[in-house]
Amino acid sequence: MDIGSIFLILAVLVLTALYVGRPFYDRTSTANAHLGMELSSLLAERDRILNAISELDFDNTLGKIPAEDYPLRREQLVQRGAEVLRQLDEYQDEPVSDSTSARLETALNAGAVNQDDDLETLIAARRREHQEKSSGFCPQCGGAVVQSDRFCPKCGNSLS
Repeated sequence: MDIGSIFLILAVLVLTALYVGRPFYDRTSTANAHLGMELSSLLAERDRILNAISELDFDNTLGKIPAEDYPLRREQLVQRGAEVLRQLDEYQDEPVSDSTSARLETALNAGAVNQDDDLETLIAARRREHQEKSSGFCPQCGGAVVQSDRFCPKCGNSLS
């Protein structure tokens, strides 16, 4: 064995030892992982509270909750939500995303949140936007085809 081989093997061993020993020397990665877990749990708690407020408002609208219990429960959820948002602001340099914070503010400030109707409206608009007009029928089976079809969706006949 010549001296170059020995240095190469020694360099590989040193690099391997540094790579394997890195977690023992680098404490910032574990601290960052801990902060990431805390941030993730706060985001999950925020979403849970938002859903709980929505459900509470919906149940109140349906009359499932006694009228005297609703304001107290809602106030507790709003206070817990504000507390979680304060904690999130401490962890994040930028505020919570605009759409999420707007949803939470709507839920906290307004009475009942009617997100299902908004979602249904968006879905209907999207479907209307992508709806294709029929271009006729398949000459072989008579099935309806649209302009973008190259083959009949029913029988597979070529439409060109």
